[in-house]
Amino acid sequence: MATVPLTRDPTDRHDRIRDISRAVRAKLRQPTPLSRESYALLLILAVAAVLYTWAIGRTGVHPYYSAAVRSMAADWHAFVFGGLDPSGSISLDKIPGALWPQALSVRILGPYNWAAVLPQVLEGLLAVWALHRIVRAWAGPLAGLLAALALTLTPVTVALNRHNIPDTLLVLLLVLAAGSLQKAVRTGRLLPLLFCGAWVGLAFQAKMLQAWLVLPVFAAVYQFAAPGPWWDRARRLLLAGFTALVVSCSWLLLVWASPAANRPYLDGTSNNNPFTLVFGYNGLSRFGHDPQALGAVAGTAASRTSGNTGWSMVVNHDVGPQIAWLLPLAVLALALGVWWRAGRPRTDGPRAGFLLWGGWLVMHLVVFSNSNGNHGYYTAVLAPALAALTGGGIALFRSEYRAGGRRRAALPVAVGLTALWAAVIDGPHSEFAPWLLPVVLMLGLCGTVGLWTSGPRTTRAAMHSALAASLAAVLLAPAVWAASCLNPRYPGSPIEPLAGPVGPGFHGTHHHRAKVLRNPLNTPSARDTALLDYLSAHRSGEKYLLATQAAYGAEPLLRATPQPLLVMGGFTGLTPYPTAPRLRDLVSAHQLRYALLTTRRPSTPASVWVKKSCTPVSPSAYGQLSDGSFTLYDCAGAT
Repeated sequence: MATVPLTRDPTDRHDRIRDISRAVRAKLRQPTPLSRESYALLLILAVAAVLYTWAIGRTGVHPYYSAAVRSMAADWHAFVFGGLDPSGSISLDKIPGALWPQALSVRILGPYNWAAVLPQVLEGLLAVWALHRIVRAWAGPLAGLLAALALTLTPVTVALNRHNIPDTLLVLLLVLAAGSLQKAVRTGRLLPLLFCGAWVGLAFQAKMLQAWLVLPVFAAVYQFAAPGPWWDRARRLLLAGFTALVVSCSWLLLVWASPAANRPYLDGTSNNNPFTLVFGYNGLSRFGHDPQALGAVAGTAASRTSGNTGWSMVVNHDVGPQIAWLLPLAVLALALGVWWRAGRPRTDGPRAGFLLWGGWLVMHLVVFSNSNGNHGYYTAVLAPALAALTGGGIALFRSEYRAGGRRRAALPVAVGLTALWAAVIDGPHSEFAPWLLPVVLMLGLCGTVGLWTSGPRTTRAAMHSALAASLAAVLLAPAVWAASCLNPRYPGSPIEPLAGPVGPGFHGTHHHRAKVLRNPLNTPSARDTALLDYLSAHRSGEKYLLATQAAYGAEPLLRATPQPLLVMGGFTGLTPYPTAPRLRDLVSAHQLRYALLTTRRPSTPASVWVKKSCTPVSPSAYGQLSDGSFTLYDCAGAT
């Protein structure tokens, strides 16, 4: 008997496909409810957005960086090479990577202070979000939320994200690098490790050698905790290190390969070498006693501050309130997080996380303590490590507290130590928010006693109250100092942004004058307007509107106009560009007529030639300069 082959009805197949498609579309149309964790994260991000953006239109921007941003936004050649003026005659004394987002923002949105600061705000928000995801994957949802909240409320983070200084981008990129490393340690895969190297290389474009401080820590954690044979781990590390080196040096190689005549002279160098700029002027000269290492020029007192160094720098009068509130809790979390997981397998993830963030913290503290000096805002790079250790530590202590035993004492001890430490940090500033310290101590006492004395008969409400008091005791002080950035009485210096009643931004500004916009883009003062009008009226085809002695005199003019200026001597005034013969040739070729000299910068051969060969212009012709330290010279006909 013949068999008849069975075949499927095409109509049935099409009906099944149609039903599946309808089910998928119906599923996609259904709104996915947000979890409580998502709502909490959105609330944290909203708080961060308020802290970082409130009245940023009135915020002060760094006079030097904002001048470069205006110039880079006006010309693509200056953008690529980091030209200080639109003609790109001399560069910044830094790699321009951190200013690229700001220059693009100003080019698109216009020359306004808020446009220069907006990328910093976005970078700060991304750092909070990224740290939450990274810490959550390491230590759980509670740890992720607490880490994000701690980073948001770190005072120096808030102060920095409201300005246009490069450290904000550095922090974001290093956080992303730590996330990639954590994934590489957990999975043993090569690709996340290569991404880690690439993120560090991009961070190098933002802050040069400081980005490399995490590399020894990252390498040690990966080699110690990643799965696989030691040789495979070492081989992957070499590939990741090579990736970090190539991405880091990409701009340096571009500049090095470009003919000197086709790019700006590199500020901070006596040999026009990009490697001197990074490894000499911005590297070795900041350590030891050789300010001219590798051909660098000596830095100014402002760029080589003699303060904020030594082992106590992170807890001193000015810097302590910016970053150090959570230091005891973070140190305790690091010590106990590693100790309690002794004897676990080598690839133990929680211990690797404590080693990662603890190594980040320790490495930076060691380097900062041994440098020639640090600006207070440099410590912003410590904030992610402190926040991660705080989140991971509280989550660990809470878990052990619930489990009972002797380890349950760690949570109340951590709360009590943090509250007492707040008295040490806030004590010298009792005139600022005088209610703060008593409230923190009371909350710390309530939280510590409530947690210590709780037992099986303690009600759930009492336990939650003790936990809430403990959390408030830990975060209230940094939150109040962070919120001070919104008060015009505590504006923060444009050169060294700090929160609260410390630093030159507070001591050098009267309370009512703090509301005045400082270093505005595209809004010159009456004095600068008069000078620009005079120069424009007497310009007859010269390439440069003006030559200035150092960036000090050029900054307000560069913020006000996209006209080319010749910045003699760069930031410090000591960079040997242009030489006196080169300056004479520019004048002879009718490329330059006027020069503005100042007594506030040292004399150079170029400035000496101007004084000998050019004619002083009467101040009444262009508006009297208020401080009397500037003199305008007319070099028409000079020999």
